[in-house]
Amino acid sequence: MSQSFVETKYFTFAESPNELVLKSGVKFGPITLAYETYGQLNADKSNAILIFHALTGDAHAAGWHKDAKAPGWWDPMIGPGRAFDTDKYFVICANCIGGCKGSTGPSSINPASAKPYGMSFPVITIEDMVVSQKYLIDHLGIKKLLCASGGSMGGLMALEWSVRFPDTLESAILIATNYKHTAQQIALHEVARQAIMSDPHWNKGDYYGKELPAQGMAVSRMIGHITYMSERSMEEKFGRKLQDKEKLGYDFSQDFEVESYLRYRGASFVQRFDANSYLYLSKALDYFDLSEDGDLLKVFKGAKSKFLVVTFTSDWLYPSYQSKDLVRAMKANDLDVSFIDISTNYGHDSFLVEIEGQSKLVKYFLENVRAR
Repeated sequence: MSQSFVETKYFTFAESPNELVLKSGVKFGPITLAYETYGQLNADKSNAILIFHALTGDAHAAGWHKDAKAPGWWDPMIGPGRAFDTDKYFVICANCIGGCKGSTGPSSINPASAKPYGMSFPVITIEDMVVSQKYLIDHLGIKKLLCASGGSMGGLMALEWSVRFPDTLESAILIATNYKHTAQQIALHEVARQAIMSDPHWNKGDYYGKELPAQGMAVSRMIGHITYMSERSMEEKFGRKLQDKEKLGYDFSQDFEVESYLRYRGASFVQRFDANSYLYLSKALDYFDLSEDGDLLKVFKGAKSKFLVVTFTSDWLYPSYQSKDLVRAMKANDLDVSFIDISTNYGHDSFLVEIEGQSKLVKYFLENVRAR
């Protein structure tokens, strides 16, 4: 049974302008984070789990909003009796800074101008996202998290937390993630960003209250969605099946089902996500490099968490070998780490759909952490 209705909450900090110093050196504030919680925090506040979302995710990880057509994006994993069991754990998920689902981002109103920030919003990093969420955890009075977890970009944030705030974290579950973007990953993001910025309606980021850069956003999403699937999953789902026709049209209409599917995904994305947020968050992913000084082993010298690292055999966007590099660095520092490569055809999106395999691993891992 799914979670009952949930409501998004809001926490504002760094209320004085220039209060928070970002990694870039820019001083910024005020900042609001949208967040949701599931389950109950126990008396000694030792059962808290922080969930981080992926690139286009948000704080609504589980349960239902009133009048919503679907539950939260990781609902099959969070709830009573599920992997992140809300009968046992207090689960928190916040929309990251730079987002467009209630947290301060490019579409938010700049109090100094009373207009949306647009491209005057400062460049943010994964580190900035983690630091801002530490303010939220402190606000909730939680001294030490039982676990931090996330898939894709969410895994980067959980990883960053484990080395930045090691005394505040008991364990981390890193799913379909890595420790730095390769040239290919950066290149894919740059093509997606250029698709948005080349749309004349993007207007250098000043499109709020005007026509949206819909075509650029749609193409950007189509590019991204291809990377989230695998060749096998696309072949099984679509093959060369035609869309609403019996023979090829020999024109540039939609001949194939896969074309129709990508256009649908692109069009629906325009209505639910802000183009500027996509630019900022994808850039934050590209900037992230846990080993930026060239020594990944040294990064984990101060880490104290127990780790579960999960990858998927068909994930070509964040391939397993990148996580294996992480695991080797962790083990070289005598950290308690388990690594599982799940066989599946779903590609990078496996962390959202491969529920049964993940659930067994997460349940067992968390029980061991609690016992320890």
